[in-house]
Amino acid sequence: MRIIGGEKGGLRFQPPANMPHTRPTTDIAKGGLFNILENNLDFPTLKTLDIFGGTGSISYELSSRGVTDLTIVEKDPEMADYIKKTAKILEVPLKLQRMDVFKYLEQCTEKFNFIFAGPPYALTTIDQLPLIIFEKQLLEPEGWFVLEHTPRNNYKNYSYYRTERNYGTTIFSIFINREELKK
Repeated sequence: MRIIGGEKGGLRFQPPANMPHTRPTTDIAKGGLFNILENNLDFPTLKTLDIFGGTGSISYELSSRGVTDLTIVEKDPEMADYIKKTAKILEVPLKLQRMDVFKYLEQCTEKFNFIFAGPPYALTTIDQLPLIIFEKQLLEPEGWFVLEHTPRNNYKNYSYYRTERNYGTTIFSIFINREELKK
């Protein structure tokens, strides 16, 4: 795992040896995403939710840019332990929920300014994520939901869809909770 913008204290972090075989978000794609976010969001004021947390790299990057209200949902116990251990080393205060993302979303009553979903590309229920997030009203007005997916998924006709950024096999679809953007 590499943290964009430099490593804290010169430390390098290795994900667990038995990390599930999912695709890592490329540094180029992640860098591109954070350039967009920096130009549109006020990081220190954000309340964020990172679902399918993986190694936690998205939340660590958000923290490095001033976000202090971070929640990560990760079902895999070993990955959740890794997130907890790494957050402690990096001194990143976060709330870690060890549970299935869909169960978390169904019971969640909080609202967020930014939600990131980087699910496994083989997830068969990926297309439900934008529907659930907006049906459950989990975003504050003007809040952003970013869904990472492959070119085989298309969200251009979904409510609140705004734009996408294509980095080859990694695409970020961006949804904004703004009425005039609802389709």
